[in-house]
Amino acid sequence: MRELTSCIRKTLGLIVLCIFSGLWSFAQDRQPGDTAFQGHKHIDTIPFIVDSAEVALRIKNLNPYFTLHVDSTLAYKLEINKDQSKYYWFLRNPPVGLRINKDNGLLSFKVEKSFFLSGKLKYDYQYKVNVGVQNLEVPNDHVDTSFYITFYNTDIIQSRVKPTIGSTVVIDEGDTVAFKILCENGNFPIENITFFSNLPVKGATLVKKCDDDFIWSPSFDFVKESDPGKERTVVLSFVGANKFMVRDTAQVKIVVKDALNYPLTLEDYKLTVNVINSYVLRLKYTFLMLDKGVKNTKSTRTTFDITGSTTALTGSILSSSKGANEQSIGKVLPSVGVSLVPVKEAVAPQKVTEMNQASQVRTAIKRLEYMVSDNALVGERDPDIARKTAKLKEELKQMQVQLVDIPIEITSEMSEKELNQYFNSPKVLKKYRVKR
Repeated sequence: MRELTSCIRKTLGLIVLCIFSGLWSFAQDRQPGDTAFQGHKHIDTIPFIVDSAEVALRIKNLNPYFTLHVDSTLAYKLEINKDQSKYYWFLRNPPVGLRINKDNGLLSFKVEKSFFLSGKLKYDYQYKVNVGVQNLEVPNDHVDTSFYITFYNTDIIQSRVKPTIGSTVVIDEGDTVAFKILCENGNFPIENITFFSNLPVKGATLVKKCDDDFIWSPSFDFVKESDPGKERTVVLSFVGANKFMVRDTAQVKIVVKDALNYPLTLEDYKLTVNVINSYVLRLKYTFLMLDKGVKNTKSTRTTFDITGSTTALTGSILSSSKGANEQSIGKVLPSVGVSLVPVKEAVAPQKVTEMNQASQVRTAIKRLEYMVSDNALVGERDPDIARKTAKLKEELKQMQVQLVDIPIEITSEMSEKELNQYFNSPKVLKKYRVKR
């Protein structure tokens, strides 16, 4: 009896459990399915009007910016929210090569490098392109808008160092060479410049960045006697580098030739002229002393000294003629002659040596003065200054050798003006002029 009751209870519990499980499954499936169905059914029942006068015309996929690189191709189709078969597409002020299909709005562009090489297009420049779409039947149904297009170059352009002077420069010692270091910037500009030289360039300005000036003046002792051709070549290297340490080098050769040290040569010339002028003044005073000695001889009284006379026995031949048979005989008649010597020559004979020395000194003075005048400088920088200085030195040396036996007087009693007045006086000129 107990076993029968237990089986009945288990059977009833199983039936109740099955009933509740079915009800729960039906409730879960019924409620969410109806809600989704009702919502989907509501959305699909609302019509979507594509082409209607109440809907404003617009471009759905307009890109405001286009960026293209060289040798690329653009193909971009513009779309509107209406039927495109009734509309016309057009561009205003487009860059060279940009086109649009008037029927479907397809933008096309082949970026050729020739456009940039010819100057028709520019790199890194924003071109503004006006685009429009127009209804062919309704004039008021149109859209006007714009977009920008920019081109860039994919080639790597290296920055260059460009000196504002030729690769080879020829200068003389003492001259100044000056030029500017410019930079031709590419993709990455040059940030610093390093300067090198194969020879020491004393006093040259340093170049550290673009647009710096290089100034250098070689001294007069820069070229040595042992240098071939009396010239030296200086090689200047300017190395520019960008932030990635990519370098570019520019070289300038400066050929320095041996030149005359004009300031020093000018001082030598002036010193030589001063020595000659001083020597001429001493010669003038010596001439004055010699000329005074000659004058004292002329002032001596002129008489005749019988004691210093000489006698001479002479004879006169007298011819006499006789008859034809007689011989012609010449007779000699004796006579006595007396030669009288002036007292001046007996007491104070003429100073021939002093006279000759005075003439020689006067000739030397005139010659030195003429050489100084003939070798005067022409202009501030006479190119023949070295030759003229050497000529003056040689002439002075010759005069000193010629007058080595004549005692040169040194005076401080007379001024230069007084000596010149005496030397150029009419009496002296008359006395020492050349007689024919």
